[in-house]
Amino acid sequence: MYTLENEILLVNIVAKGAELTRIYHKQHQLEYLWDARPEVWGKHSPVLFPIVGTLKENTFFYEGQAYQLSRHGFARDREFEVSDQSANSIRFTLRNDETTAAVFPFAFVFSLTYKLEGNRLAVSYQVSNPDTTKPLYFSVGAHPAFRLPLEPGLAYEDYRLVFNKAEHAGRWPITQDGLIDTTPQALLENTSELPLHKELFAKDALVLKHLQSDSVTLRTEKSERGLQFDFPGFPFLGLWAAPGADFLCIEPWCGIADSVTHNQQWTQKEGIIHLPAGANLTASWSVSLF
Repeated sequence: MYTLENEILLVNIVAKGAELTRIYHKQHQLEYLWDARPEVWGKHSPVLFPIVGTLKENTFFYEGQAYQLSRHGFARDREFEVSDQSANSIRFTLRNDETTAAVFPFAFVFSLTYKLEGNRLAVSYQVSNPDTTKPLYFSVGAHPAFRLPLEPGLAYEDYRLVFNKAEHAGRWPITQDGLIDTTPQALLENTSELPLHKELFAKDALVLKHLQSDSVTLRTEKSERGLQFDFPGFPFLGLWAAPGADFLCIEPWCGIADSVTHNQQWTQKEGIIHLPAGANLTASWSVSLF
């Protein structure tokens, strides 16, 4: 386990999956990250790469060949190497190998950097295409789970999410097979606020596409404690909790699960990133704890 610490925050990350496992506010003496109870959901903040969500029949086709990838891809189960570290910053890196080539026929260098900046944790994903002859097609996303309620004596329903712009956006339903259905359902209708309650997630995640907002704030009128989550440049956002669980996942995605109508052709997948030979992509999100 690796630790980052400043005068305000203490953060832990493990090499398996480069997964964030703790965000502790020292001044408030408050844990912000879900504790990964295995009987509920045994993850804290998995990293999603090279897919986000589920493929139709867990299969994609590329250049006439079929490849199988399980939900959210393989990065969350792989050991990353530490490629750079300081007191308040650490960088993890994963590269393609024979194991990844069997399920994902692309060369890649995938790095994550965690950095503390006062009461803010900044997370940056960099994907590089080392191949000099062909493009890299992929998706990448985050899945951090925050404790809710944050403090004793409060209830899940005391909280709301406040978007930084008014939204008119439906939720895209997820089928039992984990695919995105064809028609959105009403959710946000010219409002910037989403009151939270556990029934929101009775039918899986809320999937939102192409929001106007690039920031959400988790807050309650009953306490000064909460967080601001910034996700500039991510075209999709997921909100999720396991049934009845005391957490909220805020998930910025560059990519999305397959549609029920998708033809399974990898280069035609909704939200797929096309990275030319030798190119790099950086995507970043951050959370500020108050």
